[in-house]
Amino acid sequence: MQYINRLSEYRDDRESAVTFGKFDGLHKGHQLLVEEVRKLGEQDRIRSIVCAFDMGPLWKRIGKTPQILMTGKERQEHLEGKVDVLAECPFTQEFSQIKAEDFIRDIIKGVFHARYVIVGTDFQFGYEKRGDLGMLRQYAKEYGYQLIVIEKERYENRIISSTYIKEVLRQGDLRLAGVLLGYAYGITGQVEHGKQLGRTLGFPTLNVEWPKDKLVPPRGVYLSDVRIDGQRYHGISNVGVKPTVSKEERVLAESFLFGYDGDAYGKSVSVELLEFCRPERRFDNLEELKACIDRDIAYGKHFFV
Repeated sequence: MQYINRLSEYRDDRESAVTFGKFDGLHKGHQLLVEEVRKLGEQDRIRSIVCAFDMGPLWKRIGKTPQILMTGKERQEHLEGKVDVLAECPFTQEFSQIKAEDFIRDIIKGVFHARYVIVGTDFQFGYEKRGDLGMLRQYAKEYGYQLIVIEKERYENRIISSTYIKEVLRQGDLRLAGVLLGYAYGITGQVEHGKQLGRTLGFPTLNVEWPKDKLVPPRGVYLSDVRIDGQRYHGISNVGVKPTVSKEERVLAESFLFGYDGDAYGKSVSVELLEFCRPERRFDNLEELKACIDRDIAYGKHFFV
């Protein structure tokens, strides 16, 4: 898959099937769009393209701290092998001023040479969101593309959306979040050196920093899967700040893996949270902490049997 992080980098004159959106989380609703793009690309032997709007510049401009479901790197990993191109489009001040008609002429046709435009039922675009499905239909013949509108995916009669998934995650319902996403929520990052306290207490852990702009579910212990070196290991993960042994406010995912005894420092791993077990708490001493972690590990091993 080709990855570009600004539209000016895309220089391919071949026709395409393209979809547009923020694609935060690449949940099951988004996956319908991606699958249609992939199918049409293969069917007509044209480029299959996901154009994802990177809202970072807007958040910075208005001083907002985002709570995203997926980092740009994670989106790349999820789309690898599914489409030909992932184009990240920074939502800059200049981009936000593009008129809807110009978006169709200069981007849909001018940049991507679209044969197919695949969007959801609520897609809006252009300055002040003046572009909609009606406008896309109006200009389809003039610019030579076919508009395909995909109905929203639902779960128990509620539309699956990033907002819905964030509500579920804040409630700590990782199982439902996984159903809505189509995969387990978690993070991908590099294992860093810690204070070796877990090893001292008899349960060595892998520490991965939680991305600062990514939504953190309730702090606490989770049943988890961790992917490392192409293998998947069951385990338990503490998401939080380790208040018993640290005064830092930096959020980490600290995972103890069942059946893994390798050296993971510096490696990229993916931590997938499956089920919330208990909230993070401060213990009076290390003996209490160790006893509780022993119970967490026993519960986890019983769960995965």
